Amino acid sequence: MSELFDLPSDLQNSYLGLVALHLRIALLPVLAGLLVALPIAQLCVRLRWLYPPVLWVTTVLYAVPSLAFFVVLIDYTGLSELTVMIPLAVYSLVVFVPALVDGVRSVPRETLDAATAMGFGPVRRYLQVQLPIAAPAVIAGLRVASVSSISLVSVGMLIGNQGALGNLLNSGMIYHQPRLIWLSVVGTAVLAILVDAALILLRALVTPWMPKGAVR
Repeated sequence: MSELFDLPSDLQNSYLGLVALHLRIALLPVLAGLLVALPIAQLCVRLRWLYPPVLWVTTVLYAVPSLAFFVVLIDYTGLSELTVMIPLAVYSLVVFVPALVDGVRSVPRETLDAATAMGFGPVRRYLQVQLPIAAPAVIAGLRVASVSSISLVSVGMLIGNQGALGNLLNSGMIYHQPRLIWLSVVGTAVLAILVDAALILLRALVTPWMPKGAVR
């Protein structure tokens, strides 16, 4: 069994090390994208005319191939993890912005009026009333963005072995070892499934009022 996970020395990492690296490169941009999307979504809710152009911009950025992003960023960030992570954060915006806007807009007007009557300002009302009620939509966006990011990290193998588990694809082709290719493909798929399952569990914990069928 140990031979199955033996990796070429040029990867300078164990299999579990590559798994941890893959998760870091994939999930940190998702969290960064969520933090950027929160104020943007609030602006879109308050200024309805702003939503269509913001959605158009995020959609156009999502359509830019990752390799094109790499070519532009390499001059500034070099052959580093950051070169892979920045496009992943940008891609996540096309998921988070509409999810947050739709979630926040679904909050009943009566709930907002009650929060205002209790002395909640716009920021406090957004953080303590609107976002908690919009949690199902936010977590749904997290699921899509996380799984997409985990799958896209492997493209980083094209720029200085920054693809984590994706590096095994390159090594498998170089050394003619299908075992490495399978380790990469299966490992990436399992990671995506586990992260998605963890987010489903998180949703069940933070939204206990949701019907169990809806959580599944």
